[in-house]
Amino acid sequence: MRYWLTATAVGRGLLAIAVILVSASAARVSAQELPSNDYPTVARADYVYACMAVNGQTRAILEKCSCSIDEIANILPYDQYEQAETLISVGLRGGENVAWTHSPEFQEKIKNMRRAQVEGELRCF
Repeated sequence: MRYWLTATAVGRGLLAIAVILVSASAARVSAQELPSNDYPTVARADYVYACMAVNGQTRAILEKCSCSIDEIANILPYDQYEQAETLISVGLRGGENVAWTHSPEFQEKIKNMRRAQVEGELRCF
């Protein structure tokens, strides 16, 4: 009887190890399946918050704004979105110190983001 308890304990230990290994491999697979342009939650929330401030504070607008940022994320990798947002933010300051943001290279980044935003609005609103 004592041997049976030990075998049961060993079986439970092996089962626990198997569960850990399966969980670890599942986590690794799900992490690999995430798209490379996946936006951080705070960036998505920030966009939705601003979108709702402009369009209204209703459930329908929440869904449309959420759809819109999802479409933008499908079109534009996050690093490009972030660069364009930064350029727009800096450009809003005005003055000679921000004249460099008007170069064709930087303006193209802003245009790409604007195109993605328009696509998101067309598909979701």
